[in-house]
Amino acid sequence: MTDKVKIFGDLHVAGNPLILYNIWDAGSAKAVADAGASAIATGSWGVACAHGYKDGETFPVDLVFANLAQILNVTDLPVTLDFEAGYGADAAQVGQMVEKVAKAGAAGINIEDKDPVTRELFEIETACARIEAAAASGIWINARADLFIVTPKEHHDLALVEKVLERAKAFVDSGANSLFVPFIADASLISHLCSKSPLPVNILVGDGIPDIKTLASLGVARISHGHGPWARAMQDLTNAAKLAMATPD
Repeated sequence: MTDKVKIFGDLHVAGNPLILYNIWDAGSAKAVADAGASAIATGSWGVACAHGYKDGETFPVDLVFANLAQILNVTDLPVTLDFEAGYGADAAQVGQMVEKVAKAGAAGINIEDKDPVTRELFEIETACARIEAAAASGIWINARADLFIVTPKEHHDLALVEKVLERAKAFVDSGANSLFVPFIADASLISHLCSKSPLPVNILVGDGIPDIKTLASLGVARISHGHGPWARAMQDLTNAAKLAMATPD
């Protein structure tokens, strides 16, 4: 797995970002791989919803691993798993779980810095302990800083970016390999984040977010699509089903 982790890590280039069109099962993984993807990334929201669960570690961990195994079975590309907050009550449990992810064959994980139940941020020391335990597995750790998620939009400013950077500096010392900051939207803030971050920056696209070309010019190294692909696929399915079942005039 060391070679695949390195291949995956080398795809994180500021200005020439890795594009991850997030998938939710083996079928969607194969479709994205066939489209020419460089790597495969799950999105926890889509994975959970596709199996009848809600996001927030309600999807049973044994099913997480079963789904991962099916995905790995259909592609030789590096696969990174959205592992939410690590599926562990403490750092030791997170380390054990992420070690299983690595042994299963994944090249990386996402790990959040907030509690999946309370939705409150972990203290920096707690988040770092969980990242350090995860990093011991040897896979790529995409550490997620959720300040822009838990903070109202009217307070999305340079001061909040500085708080993210404070976490980023602690995360890199704990073994993180990249920094994921969902919901940051302002181009000037993204530019400042990328210029000051000690880690390659991952941005989530969506409404109000600069387009991919602009994000690349700002220094972003990784771009995720989150639950968007799953939501679009389900809307297309719904629309097609309505059309198929429509009563002829």
